[in-house]
Amino acid sequence: MRLSPGFRASLLLAIVIAVSACGSNGAEQRGGGGDRPIPVTTQQVRMQPWSDTVMALGNVKAREAVTVTAKVSETVQQVHFESGDVVAAGAPLVTLSGRQQQAALEQAEATSKEAERMYDRQMELANQQLIARSSLDTQLAIRNASRARVAQMRADIGDRVIRAPFGGVLGIRQVSPGALVQPGTAIATLDDTARVYVDFPVPEAMLAALAVGQKVSGTSTAYPGRRFDGEVSTIDARIDEATRSVVVRGDFANADRALRPGMLLQVTLSRPQRQALVVPEIAVVQVGTDSFVYRVKPDSSVERADVKVGGRREGIAEIISGLNEGDRIVVDGTGKLRVGARIVDARGDKPPASNVDAAPKQG
Repeated sequence: MRLSPGFRASLLLAIVIAVSACGSNGAEQRGGGGDRPIPVTTQQVRMQPWSDTVMALGNVKAREAVTVTAKVSETVQQVHFESGDVVAAGAPLVTLSGRQQQAALEQAEATSKEAERMYDRQMELANQQLIARSSLDTQLAIRNASRARVAQMRADIGDRVIRAPFGGVLGIRQVSPGALVQPGTAIATLDDTARVYVDFPVPEAMLAALAVGQKVSGTSTAYPGRRFDGEVSTIDARIDEATRSVVVRGDFANADRALRPGMLLQVTLSRPQRQALVVPEIAVVQVGTDSFVYRVKPDSSVERADVKVGGRREGIAEIISGLNEGDRIVVDGTGKLRVGARIVDARGDKPPASNVDAAPKQG
């Protein structure tokens, strides 16, 4: 089909207008979108009071702990305690049968008395020079040997009464009357828990900041909402080569014996308060091992500032290096930024003017 010259001219003009309009719209979109400031929230970095804290998991240990055992092989004659009893130091726990030892003791005592009488008689004779001095010395040795034998038998009988080596709480009773016990047979555990120790690891990097007497606190899932207070009593003399940490021992009062050996405690070690540069933790961007923040320049563009982060606590982080007091950084909206991007504070808090802009013009 053939088109008339007038129709062809009109069609060509329409195509030219359409192409021109598309080009103009694309240019406007490219120009406007690239320079539009990105809305973020910013904050000025300032020195604030900061208290370093170290949090770790610690294990509760009794101040004194032992498993009470027998020293000899013998039958249990009497048990003087029940599971969970609180006993004083020296309290009898178990009496073992000792009939043979008692009979041997009576025989040794009779022999000792006879040796004493013989020695006294020969002493009188020696004083009258009726016997040789060597005979008196021999009887003296016999008397001393008989005394030692009596002491030995009394010690054997004493070993058949098992006593508490210190005051504390007894665990579950492991023996009953009539049971045969041998050296090493467990009778019960005994723990002194009026005060307890809590051992917890602290990173090697914090070693210089540790000191005996620092305050520590602990919480346990067994007692929600309750805090246990104590202080550092000992810092281990060695660093663990595998974990690069040092064991710190906290001393906790435990009058109601709520803390028990083996319990897990969330420990917080507090250091003295000081001034430090702190920023919201969400402002710190972490890429691999690198940490940085976006710092706002005087022209409202951003630059990357590599920082070294110290401690972190409750949503804030200490900045050890990389920022100065008075720097303005981006807090919220870092995911939308790139180096050189222009920003605007969504809260209407404009960045302060630079020193050059604020200086009065001359002339």
